[in-house]
Amino acid sequence: MRIKELGRWTRRLAEHERRRAVSLALWAARRRHGVGDGDTAFGYARAQAPASYGLIFVCAVDTVAAPFMLAAYPVAHLVMLVVDLYLLLVTLGLHAAAVTRPHVVGAGGVRVRRGAGFDLRIPLELIASVRHGARFPDANTQQEGVLDLAVASQTSVTLELVRPVTAVDLWGRRRQVRTVHWHADAAREAAAAVRALLPVGT
Repeated sequence: MRIKELGRWTRRLAEHERRRAVSLALWAARRRHGVGDGDTAFGYARAQAPASYGLIFVCAVDTVAAPFMLAAYPVAHLVMLVVDLYLLLVTLGLHAAAVTRPHVVGAGGVRVRRGAGFDLRIPLELIASVRHGARFPDANTQQEGVLDLAVASQTSVTLELVRPVTAVDLWGRRRQVRTVHWHADAAREAAAAVRALLPVGT
């Protein structure tokens, strides 16, 4: 059973790496994933951009500095170069995924995402209400039926659903959630866009 689970996790991780690589290509091409005609995209990368660019800078400096520090140890130098380049690509990929995979609001419903690791589609008929407002959830506390998609430790839009939907995380774990908290850089506009698609009086 453990071997089967390990295989499943490995496949999911490989798929996540593929999505992250695709995100890098989309970022370079200035394109976005999953935003169709008539849809409105709402980004969330701005809140985490300072930390992302800071980490990218540190990785880049380390990649450049390693050859000088390990010049006398060619094997160690090669190993560290591979590790540093991989970490740089991972960090770039994480930010690229956040930029190119925004939340999407459209006639097909609301699609809330967090980079390449989480993607949840919510049909409009399941949304009971929407509101905006800053929240700073405790990352160590997980309430039953509540999903917190925090970015930079904050959420700013809340969806209340008429019945639970199934949320699947990066590792394939499933949860039934009826309240979804997510972050959008333009939270007020995101909530208004969702509300405009709901029946009058919702």
